[in-house]
Amino acid sequence: MTRALSIADAPAFLRLMKHYVVDYTNSHDQAETVPIMHEDYLLRMGPHLVQGRDTAYHAATRKQMDQFPGLGLTVHEIWTSGERLMMRFSEHGASNKHGGALCAWGGIGLYAWDGEKLLKNHVEQDYFSRARQLKTGAPNPVEGPAIAPWDTKGEPPSVEAESIVRAWLDSGALAATPGVFCDDAWTGADTGRVLDQTSIEVNDFFSCGPQVAFHVTQRGAVRADFAPDSAGREGALYMAGIVCVENGAIARGRIIRNRLELQRSLARA
Repeated sequence: MTRALSIADAPAFLRLMKHYVVDYTNSHDQAETVPIMHEDYLLRMGPHLVQGRDTAYHAATRKQMDQFPGLGLTVHEIWTSGERLMMRFSEHGASNKHGGALCAWGGIGLYAWDGEKLLKNHVEQDYFSRARQLKTGAPNPVEGPAIAPWDTKGEPPSVEAESIVRAWLDSGALAATPGVFCDDAWTGADTGRVLDQTSIEVNDFFSCGPQVAFHVTQRGAVRADFAPDSAGREGALYMAGIVCVENGAIARGRIIRNRLELQRSLARA
């Protein structure tokens, strides 16, 4: 049974994530997952569930590491309550499937642990942008790293911030809020709204002080500027985000949407 976790556990959670980023991901050493992850570790991306540290998870991550032999992960922001942890990052490298083409793409992960090892992660990565970069040969820049991610101070959950973000998610304004950037819009890319929201399902949700993280499934009519041939059709858009609440409103934030999964689902249909 998972023990009760609190703000006092924040430094230990950050140490575990440093191990995850430095000794596992950036070193490509899958043996390091044993002390980091529970054997039944679960990753959810879009509608896909990848469960089993030494089986499905190792196979999926090995495929990516083989495609990007020099794959690196840069942390841009990280917050924890001691019980949960949210992290915004970029992965970047050269694809040996595309003649060494360079690319950098964003991601947001929502992690849970049991006080010793990681249990699960709801995550989205901007593979839509990655595919575009590999096709055009024009890579995005890598955003600046967090100055001291492993020295981040833990913050307890905020019921007020969570209530404000819940209402905002229900409003459908995710891609139309000043200060909130979707995908690689921070580079100047035109990312658009993609869907006109009719409903939203919350898959994971928590806060660390005024920072609120969410993984959701947004449903609605596909917009013509995203997929002209599918305009008006019902679509499902998975996304992960981190927003900051100040003075009773959403002050800023970042969202990574799984546009590639939506594009593929429309093509299958």
